[in-house]
Amino acid sequence: LNEGRDVPEQYQKLMETGWGPVRVCVAVEQRYGLDAVRALYTALGTRIHLGRTKLGPELYAAALTDAGLDPALAEAAGSTEYDEALRASHEAGMRPVGTDVGTPVIHAPGPDGKPVAFFGPVVTPAPKGEAAGRLWDGVLLVAGTPGFFELKRSRDVDPIFD
Repeated sequence: LNEGRDVPEQYQKLMETGWGPVRVCVAVEQRYGLDAVRALYTALGTRIHLGRTKLGPELYAAALTDAGLDPALAEAAGSTEYDEALRASHEAGMRPVGTDVGTPVIHAPGPDGKPVAFFGPVVTPAPKGEAAGRLWDGVLLVAGTPGFFELKRSRDVDPIFD
């Protein structure tokens, strides 16, 4: 998303490190399909956000194992073999929402059945159960409203992963 942009050196290093898990996800998609990517994404998120595990080959192999996938695919993290597919996927994800947003970007069905893409929602802590359903219904409602573009406010709390 920020490739080629003028960003601080520390953030640039973070972006370089971030290619690893995304390459692994592309390798998993190509071998196993999108359902397997969902399982890997959950395993990575659990280990990174709840387990505070740093990005690296050990994390990728462990998350692949957690997801019931071949841990040898962790090697994709250091390979450029998947970069063309990665860039194409990124472009397909960002094209409908534009480039002046961050991540996450979500695609959902709009009120007319056509896809609606938007940045967010960014919520902490994540709501559970019925509260999550109500939030999602509201997000779809505003995202599907013609002419609706943005709601935003400053954060006053750090992310909470529980």
